[in-house]
This record gives sequence, structure tokens and C-alpha cells, in this order.
Amino acid sequence: MTAKGLPMVVPATDLPERVRIHEVGARDGLQNEKTAVPTEVKAEFVRRLAGAGLTTIEATSFVHPKWVPQLADAEQLFPLVKDVPGVELPVLVPNQRGLERALALGAERIAVFASATESFAKANLNRSLDESLAVFAPVVRRAKDEGVHVRGYVSMCFGDPWEGAVPLHQVARVCTALRDMGCDELSLGDTIGVATPGHVLELLSLLNEEGVPTNTIGVHFHDTYGQALANTYAALEHGVTTVDASAGGLGGCPYARSATGNLATEDLVWMLHGLGIETGVDLGRLTATSVWMAERLGRPSPSRTVRALSHKDQ
Repeated sequence: MTAKGLPMVVPATDLPERVRIHEVGARDGLQNEKTAVPTEVKAEFVRRLAGAGLTTIEATSFVHPKWVPQLADAEQLFPLVKDVPGVELPVLVPNQRGLERALALGAERIAVFASATESFAKANLNRSLDESLAVFAPVVRRAKDEGVHVRGYVSMCFGDPWEGAVPLHQVARVCTALRDMGCDELSLGDTIGVATPGHVLELLSLLNEEGVPTNTIGVHFHDTYGQALANTYAALEHGVTTVDASAGGLGGCPYARSATGNLATEDLVWMLHGLGIETGVDLGRLTATSVWMAERLGRPSPSRTVRALSHKDQ
């Protein structure tokens, strides 16, 4: 374990006092596993994440089992975790049917998953970009009518494996469309991990110019090129206070082969705590949770912080 008093807290100026971590390990983290994780293990994972102080934990996805078989147990899982105290449990819904399934179980927060590019919309949603937005419109409307909070994911915001660089105005068009539908929050996804800090700041500035407030934006970085923390710091400088991360660095995207793991929640917490930014997360308990899950997956966590804090001298 690390020495007492580390990381040393050295606050930086003009950064948020507190960051809300949107934990995606139980959904985005497990959806790419080669074999299905038992439902009770998933439920225990959510409980342990909550016990570590995470207050927003994306629980599962109400998609057709044909597309994401690892999350086929959504109906069985959600009732096991819905009453975990003090935790918001958003779930992903791809369409009206998915929304109905989620509402029937009492879900109070949902997310829709859009793309900034035509290629990924076709690969992930089997529709054109505009067709996918048209599908989401009634989903968002119904959710809002039911008093449900709606998050809009936008994937491929910084680069696409088929199309390469993605024009900023193209990303902004999708973001503003989701905003106009009624999404309460947007999550900007660097699905293949190619963003750099200047790129992040430029997109955030453009979205502000297009009328999307910073306090409605979250960021979702993958660490393919080792840029996730640097990109997160840039977003913090811009005023972003919601950051997506996955316990132990689990996850990727089953529809984009070059997408490696998400930003590890432990690596994020280590940086934020060193900056004096509050998260409410107990890093020791979170690390223990990721070690526990790694044991069940049969491989070590890719998180550098998990490896460092769980190392025992021989």
C-alpha cells in the first residue's frame, strides 16, 4: 500500500471544488467481457461501488440480448440493486421497448446512445445518424413525461475508426439535437481514445457557443493513447464537473475494435484527490472492489493505481 499522506494535496487554481464521478464499470465495463458475469456478482459489484462512496453508478442496459448478450439479465439485475441507498442508477435504453422495460422496473434515470458519425451509427445502431436521432426523440419525450432524468451519450466525438477526424461542427449538431429533444445531460465520448487536451477545449468552447452549458456536459475518455487523464484535466479547467470512469479500467466498445478500456476510476480519484478536489470516494475501498472484480474476471486490473495500491511486498 502507499505511504500515509499520499497523494500530497496541492490544489490548482480555477478548478472545480467537487467532481461527480459517473461510474460506468457495471455497464460499459462489463458489456465487452467474452463471457457473461453472473447476475449476483454484478449486483455485489454495484453494492461495493456504492460502499466506496460512488453515488452515480450506471447499472445495466436494456438492449436486446442479441446485441449485448453480457447484459441480457437487466430485468433480473435491476431489482437487486434499485434500493441501494444514496445511489442514482442510470440505465441505457436504445429505443421505446428498452424504455418500457426500464420504466416497468422503476428506473428513474435513463441514457440514450447517439453517434457523432454516420459509420458508427450504422455499426452500433444499424441506422443512419439522423435515423437514430429520430428514434431517440420519442424515447426522450416519453421519459421526460414520466419525470425521468435523461442523459445523452455522444460517441466518436474526437475521432472515428472508419472516418478518421470528426469535424467539431458535426459533433455540435448531434449534441444540440439531443439537447433540443430534452436531454438533461450530455456525455462526450472519446470512444477510441484519440483526443488530446486542445481538442477537448475546442469542442467544449464550441458547445458553449452553441448554447450548451458546461454544467450539462460530462466527459467520457478512453485511455488508448494514454491521454485520458490529460484530457480530463483540460475539461476540469473548462469547468466540467462530471467525469465518466470505470472501476479498475474495465471496458471498451464491442462495436469499435480499437476502443480499449475506459479511464480507470482509481486513476481519476488519485489525480482529483491530489488536486484537492472532493469526490466522496474512499480510494482504498474502491481499489479493494476492483481487485475483487478482477479476481472474478480472472485477470489483473489494468488500472495503474489499483496495481500500485494492491501491491504487497514479498
